[in-house]
Amino acid sequence: MRILSGLQPSGRLHIGNFFGMMEPALKLQHEGDAYYFIADYHSLTSVHDGKALRSYVRELAIDFLACGLDPDKCVFFRQSDVPEHCELSWILSTITPMGLLERCTSYKDKVARGIQASHGLFAYPVLMAADILIYDSDIVPVGKDQKQHVEVTRDIAIKMNETFGEGLFKLPQPRIQEATAVVPGLDGQKMSKSYDNTIPLFEEPGPLKKKIMGIKTDSTPVEAPKPVEGSSILALYKLVASQSDYDAMVADHLNGGVGYGDFKKRLLQGITDYFAPFRARRDEIIADKGYVDKVLAEGAEKARAVARKTLSRVRDAVGLG
Repeated sequence: MRILSGLQPSGRLHIGNFFGMMEPALKLQHEGDAYYFIADYHSLTSVHDGKALRSYVRELAIDFLACGLDPDKCVFFRQSDVPEHCELSWILSTITPMGLLERCTSYKDKVARGIQASHGLFAYPVLMAADILIYDSDIVPVGKDQKQHVEVTRDIAIKMNETFGEGLFKLPQPRIQEATAVVPGLDGQKMSKSYDNTIPLFEEPGPLKKKIMGIKTDSTPVEAPKPVEGSSILALYKLVASQSDYDAMVADHLNGGVGYGDFKKRLLQGITDYFAPFRARRDEIIADKGYVDKVLAEGAEKARAVARKTLSRVRDAVGLG
């Protein structure tokens, strides 16, 4: 079973990235042949500062490795180190119906949030299809908002198979971890850099405390029971606390007599404790100057060997070989 997943380097990673994509991906590296990449081609749709992008790429690599990605158990690489992605994307785009892309909600959502409309943003699902198909991927762990793009990938693969011969591409399956598919942000919406409501993965203690204590809550008095449904504090605490500690917080919500300030302090401690081992590992990685470059270079070599093989098969099928 081959697993493929990518993460955009478009800013600091947050705990929504970790629980929504990274944690499921880290578990899957022990279940199959895992390929994980830093999607820097994709990030060009929103990041137009070369220096910033290079920094985001490096920070993402460090953070992913710190959280438990094992380069001995998976292939970890930078997307732009495998230019075959772009060639396959162009080939796929020549048979991709415009209507298929026009139905993609992600493009409309991003434009509505103020991201500049561009061909790259519109054609994003085709490059994503190339990312997936070039490694003959079986499983693609994604968030709910990316599920449609995996379905588009399947549609494109079917169209290629019908046009150039059955069996040219596998049909990948999305895998969504329902319990953590949507992580709430500080304002109750989905945690996203676009909404400026994130809790950075490796935030410093002072700013972290300020963010947690600033989580929006209602005006229920301390002595009164607190609503459980739709509680951002409870949803976040469930991700980092033991079952018994989580159950205790739920009980305190229902019984009353405990204020939101106390719940936020428990959440702060839970997040601090949960990510402490990852923070220590991150410090070790930063201290080893050549480690990240070595991991990415070795990963790119392995990934490119597979990508070249697939592209050779496709080029031959379409008449370019």
